[in-house]
Amino acid sequence: MSKLTSVQHVAISDYNYSLPEERIAKHPLEDRSACKLLFLKEHTIEDYHFSDLPQLLSGEALLVRNTSKVIKARIFAEKPSGATIELFCLSPIAPSSFDRALASTEETTWKCLIGNAKRWKDPEQLLTKSITLADGSSVTLTMQRLAVDQVRFSWRGADVTFGTLLELVGELPIPPYLKRETEESDLKDYQTVYAALEGSVAAPTAGLHFTDQLLERITAKGVEIADICLHVGAGTFLPVKSEEIGAHEMHRELCSVSQNAIEAMLRKAGNIVAVGTTSVRTIESLYHLAAALYKGTLTSEELLGVPSVQQWQPYESEAAWPDTQVVLEHLLHTMQQMNIDDLHFFSGLLIAPGYEWHITDALITNFHQPKSTLLLMIAALVGDDWHRVYRHALDNGYRFLSYGDASLLHRQR
Repeated sequence: MSKLTSVQHVAISDYNYSLPEERIAKHPLEDRSACKLLFLKEHTIEDYHFSDLPQLLSGEALLVRNTSKVIKARIFAEKPSGATIELFCLSPIAPSSFDRALASTEETTWKCLIGNAKRWKDPEQLLTKSITLADGSSVTLTMQRLAVDQVRFSWRGADVTFGTLLELVGELPIPPYLKRETEESDLKDYQTVYAALEGSVAAPTAGLHFTDQLLERITAKGVEIADICLHVGAGTFLPVKSEEIGAHEMHRELCSVSQNAIEAMLRKAGNIVAVGTTSVRTIESLYHLAAALYKGTLTSEELLGVPSVQQWQPYESEAAWPDTQVVLEHLLHTMQQMNIDDLHFFSGLLIAPGYEWHITDALITNFHQPKSTLLLMIAALVGDDWHRVYRHALDNGYRFLSYGDASLLHRQR
């Protein structure tokens, strides 16, 4: 059986566990770093608090963290009939990049989830919403449904960006499994303290446990930090509905990695700790992009666009993968030659048991939903120890999912 076939036949039922509703944290702790931290290394589990992280990290380690910032992506508009339509902005279509779309000052088109869509079918029927700006003036936001999942937003009369309008009228989207409305506290709690680049519709939640003071203690020990970006899409919450993962289609997410981050990964090879599954997805996708460039299946000119790493790319070849250092050095040299400071690419990568690791040595992460692609990633990292980790967490009062407790898991060698 080929590597690809073997992975595609992985049964999602083997990655299930019973998660009582009361173990899902509805709110974070007041002190982000006071949560519990499960530590796994060489099959041994120990209990700490997240504030103990500096003592658990090697002074030679590199923390790779995702600096994406959650946007207020939900807009509620009312039809003249009184019906409420919810627009959940997922990703920009025109302009196609998050920064340009959020900086638009007249018009932008987005892929959206549309709530109560059956009440808004006619593309000629425009929705409008009046928004009061900081200076007291007002602007009317007009919404037109172009397709099943596409909405054009336009506004006139004020030199204001779409990002500003979202800040004024949008609502921060919190995970559906919290089963509550967004609260004022979420505006702060559901962002990492280092969030910088707007574009996510869900937080990279492993990073929520860090405080500025804890980061200072970590860097004082000598630990380096490399910033990357992956804009988290709503697909991160999609359950695996098929019996085998071969029938599951992964969502694509936009990533960016700088020359500086690649240089840091080269310096710290063997000591790379990813903060969150989004950071793992980014840096492992980076390897496969670099390997494709090294092998000639991706041209240097294609790096100037936005290349993609496909879902099954890591499993399609039976040949040995090229050395990580070699391919990253080749990628870095190519970026330098072509004056590419930040490499932008899409990732549809699925990391499941059978995956061959290339960059990630350890992972800081929360506890994930049963039968999810995130749990598949954990099983790929630590093997059968994932059963012990989750049983220990359930038996010892750990809180689960986005606002829950954390773990530091070292890759099984």
